[in-house]
Amino acid sequence: MVKMTIFRSTGLAVVAAASLVMAGCASGLGGGTYERAEARRAMTVQYGSVEAVRRVQIEGTKTPVGPVAGAAVGGIAGSGVGGGRGRGIATVLGAVAGGVAGAAIEEGVTRRTGVEVTVRLSNGQLLAVVQEDGGENFRPGERVRVLRDGATTRVSR
Repeated sequence: MVKMTIFRSTGLAVVAAASLVMAGCASGLGGGTYERAEARRAMTVQYGSVEAVRRVQIEGTKTPVGPVAGAAVGGIAGSGVGGGRGRGIATVLGAVAGGVAGAAIEEGVTRRTGVEVTVRLSNGQLLAVVQEDGGENFRPGERVRVLRDGATTRVSR
């Protein structure tokens, strides 16, 4: 019984650590979040009016961290089941199931609510930008700024 408790405690510690790592890997995708490399880089600024706003989901990350951490936890848990060949089979099945669960957990933990903001620029061009919902509550008719640097576009006030 003590052996099983140790495996469960170790498994819980690994899951907790993996969750913290995955949450830390989720970078901000909002209009007010800048990556370090974007600092001191010139951006083109255009003005326009919001035509429409639609809530969207921005899918979570899909890195090896979730599946590997899940496989480790599942393998550890499975190794505490049965004996002989049964233990080996349980370890493999635990690792596979843990890997699948870890991938799903990572994607779910890092998924974000976003907004698709359609802007009519001053030159008449329509532009739709998807970004993380930072609570800006953009409204149709509102004047906004569109910032671009070639790879990144964001909408702000």
